[in-house]
Amino acid sequence: MRVLVVEDERRLALALQHGLTVEGFSVDVAHDGVSGLAKATERPYDVVVLDIMLPGLNGYRVCQRLRDTGSNVGILMLTAKDGEWDEAEALDTGADDYLSKPFSFVVLVARLRALARRIGSRAPRRTVLGDLVVDSAARICTRGGVSIPLTPREFAVLDHLARRAGEAVSKREILDEVWDSGVDSDPNTVEVHVSALRRKIDTPFGRAAVQTVRGAGYRLAADGG
Repeated sequence: MRVLVVEDERRLALALQHGLTVEGFSVDVAHDGVSGLAKATERPYDVVVLDIMLPGLNGYRVCQRLRDTGSNVGILMLTAKDGEWDEAEALDTGADDYLSKPFSFVVLVARLRALARRIGSRAPRRTVLGDLVVDSAARICTRGGVSIPLTPREFAVLDHLARRAGEAVSKREILDEVWDSGVDSDPNTVEVHVSALRRKIDTPFGRAAVQTVRGAGYRLAADGG
């Protein structure tokens, strides 16, 4: 799970980054609202842990601007304040959950996992790109109605590319999303799996859906190739 922590209290931000990484999350950190908003719009995250009292742009405005862009990323707001009006404003601007400081780290982790499950259930479960269909729920890939057997890792790579269809996705992004942190971190691993995908979903059908973007990574054609 990819998490962005937007927190101006640097010791707390570092502690959250360390603790969440130990729990198996992939964590980025921003220390002000402007850079937090930029990161949240530039990279795909599952959840944003967002402090309300931030320099530059407060958490309410960051949340509101993310929702205005159509982002459905999970947002959990943190605040030192404790009151129903603060909670109400957080939820009204688009936050999914709310936690007051000081908080239990165990509770935070549980809230993040629950939030990710809820957001995941709202995400598209079936991506159709021309005659290429990637069904995330059933973990099935078909081309022109023909079922294509893929290994779990191959399907995970394809599913990630399908969710970003038409966009260039770097090898590092694929590694961070599909592989466990610190495991099989060689970018050549991605090349091997992409080559396998081409042999299975493209070559037999005379297609070229999986494209190499020189210097940037890979792109899955939005029309299925």
